[in-house]
This record gives sequence, C-alpha cells and structure tokens, in this order.
Amino acid sequence: MQVQHIVDEIQQLPLDKKFWVVEETIKAIRIDETKHMLANASSELYADYLTNTELTAFTALDFENFYEAK
Repeated sequence: MQVQHIVDEIQQLPLDKKFWVVEETIKAIRIDETKHMLANASSELYADYLTNTELTAFTALDFENFYEAK
C-alpha cells in the first residue's frame, strides 16, 4: 500500500478515528525506538559483560535456591 493512499484513507475518517490512528502510530514509534535503544545499549555493553567479572559476580547465585524472608 502506498503512503499517499494511506494518507488519503485517513483523511476520510472521522476526527476521533484520525486521533486514534495518530495515537497508535506514536505508540508504535515509541516502542520501536525503545527496542532500538535497548539493542544498542546491550551491544555496547556486551564486551564489558564478557570481560569484567564484577558485572557478572551475582550470576554465580543463579542456580541457588531462593527463600523469601518473611
């Protein structure tokens, strides 16, 4: 579907539906941007987690039983 066709279809919608389309589009953009930022951050820190044992010290406890204190 061409972008101009989508815009033409949106222009034919009532105002409340136009707002809904805009809100959903902005939500999708925010989700995509957040995923992109998280992927970049994890890529940048990957080497640090491989080489710096202080960042992964608590992973030694991963297979320990956990008991909640009440």
